[in-house]
Amino acid sequence: MASKAIVLLSGGLDSAVAAAQAMADGFQAIALSFRYGQRHDREILAAQQVAVHFGIQDHLIVDVNLAQWGGSALTDAAIAVPTGGIQPDEIPSTYVPGRNTVFLAIALSLAEAKQADAIYLGINAVDYSGYPDCRPEFLEAFQHLAAVSSKAGIEGNAPKLVAPLVMDSKVDIVRRALQLEVPIALTWSCYQGKEQPCGVCDACRIRDRALIDAGCPTLATAQGRAFYALDPSKEWR
Repeated sequence: MASKAIVLLSGGLDSAVAAAQAMADGFQAIALSFRYGQRHDREILAAQQVAVHFGIQDHLIVDVNLAQWGGSALTDAAIAVPTGGIQPDEIPSTYVPGRNTVFLAIALSLAEAKQADAIYLGINAVDYSGYPDCRPEFLEAFQHLAAVSSKAGIEGNAPKLVAPLVMDSKVDIVRRALQLEVPIALTWSCYQGKEQPCGVCDACRIRDRALIDAGCPTLATAQGRAFYALDPSKEWR
């Protein structure tokens, strides 16, 4: 029987690629998604569709309402969704306080209960370098925590945290998605929860530029194709 891996599946492109990588690495994937008080549930629908596509039978959706105290454009309607680009030296307003720490703590609990050997997550320190909980240092610290805070860790079997995309560019992630046959069209990156991606929020702009640069312009939004067709040198940040 294949070893098990917990995969944090948000519904976005990065998490879908992480799930595909876990299975390519020989693991039986157990998907874990969260309703954390985000402003829409479109990404949860995407996570469900991706899980079905990959044949993941065990998919848990956990409610943990971080919106009760807000503090992020993704959970607080009073904070505008950013459309002006990512500033390298600033933490974006889309950062959700403590989100990945909370998610990983629950994933660690699930991994112990399911006797999983690994936890895969699609965090990335390149395109979203302002997020403190998307850095290699965060992963290293949490790996140490897993080793000292769990029965499995005390016994020397703490689940390994695997972030295969942490130092990839967005273009590299798209290329890996193509290699692993990830259903890119099923994933959802937009900060808005409408029927179609808005094409103007920072997440859409980063995704669109990466898709275009990776040779997949038809998967980009119409707004993205029009924007970058005018000037291919435009930065998506």
